[in-house]
Amino acid sequence: MTPLVQAEQAVLGAVFLDPAQLDHLSPWLRPEHFSRPIHAALYASMLKLHADGHSATTGTSGDPIPLSWVTDTVQEASTRTRGLTASYAHSLISACPRPDHAPVYGRMVLEGAIHRSVTQHAIRLHQAARADAVRGGVEETVRHAQVLSNVLADLAHRWGTEPRPVPSPEPVTSSARQPQVVDEQVFADEEFLLGCISARPQQLLDVVDWLHPGDFADTDHQQIYRALGALHHRGEPIDQLTVLWETQRRGALSDGTLVAERVLRICDPLSFSGVAEHFGEQVVQASLVRTAAAVARQVRSLADDESLAPGQLISYALHALGPLDEIRLRLQAASGNESAPPQTNSRPTASPPEVRAEAARSRSRPHATAVSAPTTTAAPHAPVPYRSTRRSPS
Repeated sequence: MTPLVQAEQAVLGAVFLDPAQLDHLSPWLRPEHFSRPIHAALYASMLKLHADGHSATTGTSGDPIPLSWVTDTVQEASTRTRGLTASYAHSLISACPRPDHAPVYGRMVLEGAIHRSVTQHAIRLHQAARADAVRGGVEETVRHAQVLSNVLADLAHRWGTEPRPVPSPEPVTSSARQPQVVDEQVFADEEFLLGCISARPQQLLDVVDWLHPGDFADTDHQQIYRALGALHHRGEPIDQLTVLWETQRRGALSDGTLVAERVLRICDPLSFSGVAEHFGEQVVQASLVRTAAAVARQVRSLADDESLAPGQLISYALHALGPLDEIRLRLQAASGNESAPPQTNSRPTASPPEVRAEAARSRSRPHATAVSAPTTTAAPHAPVPYRSTRRSPS
């Protein structure tokens, strides 16, 4: 018998021995917090009899408890579940160490319910994400993510804390960090998006505010998108060769994970022609679903850790949901449902001022050392930057 089951028996036995304990328990302990249906039925019956003004619950402290309190509770509970006998109710009485400790036993029951509830909703979020990945949508994923967030907020209030996101001090070591296989359709959408931007660089202005490198499932695609963004940020031309050179400067070619032939093929202007905004939205949708599945695994791993106090579990789970909510806001911006989130310095701006573009170009140029630099030859002028502020036609 687990400590949780013993706590459920103890709190029920305490209420059988002292019905006045319901005044302390009823505001926050509910029947659904019990793991066993028979215990939930007994507690629900106690609450009903208490609300109906049963004589055992209206007496003063110290009055003897009428035998009808046990028999009436068992009779009422028998209408909710099967197999309940009066002898089991008496065994609950004997399982209670101290009736005046009922609030503590109730907190044990609530603690187990919090872990169990978080686990159940994390499983549902994971199932919704997998289903949306198959059918190509995000509606169910967004809905279940919101449900999980609401459940965490409600559990926090019942536990007596504020729903405040806090990062977990320990990394998640379970299956929450499993590498995911990139879906063929997602892979094709990402590649086509990069090809569209390379063929018509002005289309980068349509997606740069809400499309992040991390939205790409393929790491090579992330590197190419970063190279495109860096070239745009410096106001430099974008074509096959410049993108290849930028990926090399960033070390993406040196480790062998990204080969030059693939960069040239993706950036071939004759191979791709389409609207980058449409494919960018598809990439963000896939990123949301993929992130939801990873978040669900992480939250479930947290809930499986019985050493976590409920307040810690709720705070860590709320923090784990943060990246998912951030992607949802960017997807809304991509769909035109709300304005784009404010930009940060780590992303390229839609139209970099000339001063900033020149500073970025200066940082990207190799600087000669004091020994090898000639003292009489002036540095060559920087090439005229490629400038394109016209938005692409719809």
